[in-house]
Amino acid sequence: MSPVRRSLVRMLALLLSALLAGCGAPAPRDGAERDIREAVADWSRTPPAALAGIPLEGWAYEVSAVRRDGAAATARAELRYRLSGYDAAAAGSAREVRLTRDGGRWQVTGDRAAPGALPQLWDQGPVTVVRGAHSLVLGVGQEAGTLSAIAAEADRAVPAASAAWPGPWAGRAVVLVPGSLERMAELLGRPAAEYRGMGAVTTGRVGAAPAPADRVVVNPQGWGQLSPSGRGVILTHEVTHVATRAATTATTPLWLSEGFADWAGYRGTQVTPEQAAPALARAVRRGEVPGALPGAEDFAFGGDPEALARAYEGAWLACRLIAGRWGEAALVDLYGRAGREPWPVAVRGALAVDPDALTKDWQEALRAEFR
Repeated sequence: MSPVRRSLVRMLALLLSALLAGCGAPAPRDGAERDIREAVADWSRTPPAALAGIPLEGWAYEVSAVRRDGAAATARAELRYRLSGYDAAAAGSAREVRLTRDGGRWQVTGDRAAPGALPQLWDQGPVTVVRGAHSLVLGVGQEAGTLSAIAAEADRAVPAASAAWPGPWAGRAVVLVPGSLERMAELLGRPAAEYRGMGAVTTGRVGAAPAPADRVVVNPQGWGQLSPSGRGVILTHEVTHVATRAATTATTPLWLSEGFADWAGYRGTQVTPEQAAPALARAVRRGEVPGALPGAEDFAFGGDPEALARAYEGAWLACRLIAGRWGEAALVDLYGRAGREPWPVAVRGALAVDPDALTKDWQEALRAEFR
């Protein structure tokens, strides 16, 4: 091999070695960045004293990036924690930790949701904690008596959901009660107008994996407008979403998910279709019987409130029909199958009819109910 070629080979080997080292090793950190990361680690070893009443465990901040500006710094971190006795796995939250250097040491001076991330309830103010027999209620800007009443309602909702859904679930609920409709919208990352008039909503992932973030979030404005019986129905509806979460997948029709939750909420009450489905009753009496079971688009907020009401009412009456004609066990079986099988297969397996026949039976039941 010529001297020139040997030189080229050595240069290529050195270049390849440098590239491999750059791909496999993290960029070196300067001493200040190490000190900042250590300061965050020391500060985050235990939850803040202000959160002492919340049953937190597994509390940890993992720093992913550091940005310095003289004697100030910001650390981007992922907060992980669990609510002891309630969360099956750790919940996550992207945070921004602010620090300043004082006397040669870095000190944490603040902590907030990272830009674009959802805030935690405690970002909105001091948290009041009320523990029920089957529930944990966390509130900000609410009187303790209000939170205790919500906990009592949740303690009734959990057994009601369990009675409707015999499948395995934790049998516990976490309820968040922010100070206003606007604060509720902040927690959910959506416009406040979408939740106006609603009593509560449920957050969380669907599917069989652990869903640590299942929370029932109360809209204090809408909640205050509900009757006592209405509060019971709404909270049972939302807790039922928590109960059925593991069996709910992307293949579960939205009408079945919402209708089942309403069926659980009304189950055992004396509420009639005339009372609970006024929008659909008016439509059917005008000769406007729905041509199909409600689609996912029919449940979109921000549109025609009358159409939205008809979607929910129609979904409930479909589940009520199935439970009445084929039995409650068949309705539960259909729900479970719908999360793991194609819809036609699920309907035939649970009810021994095809989807078209189910739709026709539902339409006939609507005509008979609202003559």
